[in-house]
Amino acid sequence: MNMLMLKKSLVKHWFVIFISPFILCVSCLILSKYFMKGVSPTFHAPKKLDPCLGQYIYVYDLPSRFNDDLLKGCNTLIKWENMCPYLSNLGLGPKIIEESNETVISKKNWYATHQFSLEVIFHNIMKDYKCLTNDSSLASAIYVPYYAGLDVGRYLWGGFNISIRDESPNQLVKWLAQQSQWKRMYGKDHFMVGGRVGYDFRRGSDKDEDWGTKLMFLPEASNITILLIESCADKEFPLYENEFAIPYPTYFHPSNDDEIFEWQRKMRNRKREYLFSFVGAPRPNLTSSIRNELIDHCQSSKSCKLVGNHFGDPVHVLDVFQKSVFCLQPPGDSFTRRSTFDSILAGCIPVFFHPHSAYKQYMWHFPKNNSSYSVFIPETDVKRKRVMINETLFNVQESEVLEMRDEVIRLIPKIVYRYPSSRLETLDDAFDVAVKGVLQRIEEMKR
Repeated sequence: MNMLMLKKSLVKHWFVIFISPFILCVSCLILSKYFMKGVSPTFHAPKKLDPCLGQYIYVYDLPSRFNDDLLKGCNTLIKWENMCPYLSNLGLGPKIIEESNETVISKKNWYATHQFSLEVIFHNIMKDYKCLTNDSSLASAIYVPYYAGLDVGRYLWGGFNISIRDESPNQLVKWLAQQSQWKRMYGKDHFMVGGRVGYDFRRGSDKDEDWGTKLMFLPEASNITILLIESCADKEFPLYENEFAIPYPTYFHPSNDDEIFEWQRKMRNRKREYLFSFVGAPRPNLTSSIRNELIDHCQSSKSCKLVGNHFGDPVHVLDVFQKSVFCLQPPGDSFTRRSTFDSILAGCIPVFFHPHSAYKQYMWHFPKNNSSYSVFIPETDVKRKRVMINETLFNVQESEVLEMRDEVIRLIPKIVYRYPSSRLETLDDAFDVAVKGVLQRIEEMKR
């Protein structure tokens, strides 16, 4: 009876007893074959994505005459001003020591930064860019660290002929055209920074009395993306599609996110005793300027603070901006002003009078909705006395003021250039926003 039951059990479980070991042996043979070849059919390790993919930048090692030699001759860069102190500290200028007891600025990373030092600051930040490469074949963009603004600044006053002014630009494009990296896209993946306004690099004729150099009219340079503190524009539109305006440098160069957050909190809590302010001098020789009218508006209002003689005192200027709800920002010698960015840094809502003072300029850094962070009053309304600035600003609803100020304060990280060699963790500064804009433009051209 027991033998009969055993036979029945063997028949019932014959597959498990006899076939399973066979399958196991065959599986082991197959796996050993794969492993002998160094291949695993089932245990592929996930590939790590390259965090710098599409962001690599190659920086040219230019001949020193295009950058370092200009710094060595810093006392000759502007006819009436010694730029040497301003180009110290990696281009940030001397540290600001606040002597008042009001604590207008924070304790760290405030410098008397010159408005024309952007090329040096940008280059020094780029030296620690997270995705630099020495292999230009990996690069999505090629950076040309030519200090074009410092170069041209030597020759804008003093009657220099065009052959002297154009010598460096001509030599630069000749040098670039000989590089293997250039021949890949003939400069369309190249970019540079010009720390002055676009018109300084676009002389329209070969007459000695005309202004600036011909840098951006040279055929090779027309392919290069150039970042400027102000792009060329006519009355309505930007003129050149390879020019992009990026913020003027301010006095604040934070080293980390917390320094920015702390400053933003301070600006949110600042008490503002003036309805509006104007920091600027009249332009008696510019008939189109509305500065005289703005000065009159300010002087006739008890709610306005006028500052005309403290341009060398950044602490005083920032103090006035911090105490103001609105800051008037008319055109100066050109459409834009460094003062715009100083006022935003202070949490003051800018008031513009021409669309090219901001709205047509800083497309990567400012919101598309202009009214979210600023007030616009047309120049013609001021000239023809159709508007009273005091009344216009007084009639802005308190809720709108609070919303605009919040937006202005949110903009602060995007309009400051961090301290070179430092990194921001969760925020993009003006440098980061500009680099992303360049990479996106080049990628679109490649497509």
